[in-house]
Amino acid sequence: MFIRARFYYIVSVIILTLGAGHWWSPLFVVGKVMLALLALVFVADCVLLWHRRGITASRECSERFSNGDENDVLLHIDSTYAMGVKLDVIDEIPPVFQRRDIQFAMSLAARQSGSITYKLRPTERGVYSFGKIRVFARSFLGLVMRRYTCGEPLDVKVYPSYLMLNRYELLAMRNNLTELGIKRIRRAGNNTEFEQIKDYVQGDDYRTINWKASARRHQLMVNVYTDERSQQIYNVIDKGRVMQQAFDGMTLLDYSINASLMLSYVAIRKEDKAGLVTFDDELDSYIPADKRPGYMQNILEGLYAQETTFGESDYSSLCVNVNRLISKRSLLVLYTNFSGVASLNRQLPYLRQLNKRNRLLVVFFADAELVDYLKKHPADTEEYYHHVIAEKMAYEKRLIVNTLRQQGIYALLTTPQNLSIDVLNRYLEMKSRNLF
Repeated sequence: MFIRARFYYIVSVIILTLGAGHWWSPLFVVGKVMLALLALVFVADCVLLWHRRGITASRECSERFSNGDENDVLLHIDSTYAMGVKLDVIDEIPPVFQRRDIQFAMSLAARQSGSITYKLRPTERGVYSFGKIRVFARSFLGLVMRRYTCGEPLDVKVYPSYLMLNRYELLAMRNNLTELGIKRIRRAGNNTEFEQIKDYVQGDDYRTINWKASARRHQLMVNVYTDERSQQIYNVIDKGRVMQQAFDGMTLLDYSINASLMLSYVAIRKEDKAGLVTFDDELDSYIPADKRPGYMQNILEGLYAQETTFGESDYSSLCVNVNRLISKRSLLVLYTNFSGVASLNRQLPYLRQLNKRNRLLVVFFADAELVDYLKKHPADTEEYYHHVIAEKMAYEKRLIVNTLRQQGIYALLTTPQNLSIDVLNRYLEMKSRNLF
């Protein structure tokens, strides 16, 4: 039971009335009558609220939240009271959100149901725990409130941003050759990409006969191959300390993970094979490139568990492992960051080595806040000095791009907010120009 402020206001008036009866006795009688009425109304209010369990509530949300996106949470509230009630609804959201505004006021008529929808935007991957739903009900009398504890605690996993996949699906299908009427040509035995096993018909190449399948079926079966048009795309994510910098609540690592998920999805839709490599001071995880149905789930699970470290990334180890694990020429999209030309020069020999056997696209980040600062006109001498320093930092980022291009390495300088769409556009551009 929670006694509302209205009760104390009325009690204060009654006390003043009884006190005034010391000087004028009729007020003392009025005060006693008011006190008796208050007691009756208080009891009536308690009976109205406690004669049955009148409120139930439940929570609906996705089993997985999408990192960096707005995720919907729906609360259902049902009333079985034979009167209208006013409610204050509080959902115990995970503490990591640090929000104090998940409190809603609503009114329900007799035996009515209602719902509340709000959004949560996580900025870190992991498991988020919801608590109970607290509902405070009061009648039209409004002297007391009854608290209901509803719902069950719920754990939700926050995965890399899968919601943006549908957002970019149109871009993924744009430029698709099948829309231009170009069909896949099937040829038996002339290419290396296996498609299916079919019955032998006269004219099929006898060299494609599958003897094991023929023995099982007691008739000749042949392997069918298609022109191999798939290309391998690997997202290579640096998990070192340079990826700990945060923008808008999310680290560069999380932005890179979201972009990697989106690019893998697009690549598979474009009939390319998508894979994943993550590294810090050693190779951390490797998922070979493929495009099988359901393979996106493997990539999603692989990205979910990635965490940044505080060490220096070892590019020499990356080169050794990439050359050992990836035998076919592929597009390597490397997500990293450089503070200046000096940090690039330390890794440049390894980047050149990666680019020899593969096509390397280096993706690194511009400071969005620095870009906004440079747009402002300096107001005094001190700000001029600050602008000069900021211009030097921005110039070094552009110099890194030119240095990489001089070495035959493709580079993409972008802000974290535009990372996904810029990487997608660059991939589509490189694919249309057959650059890998």
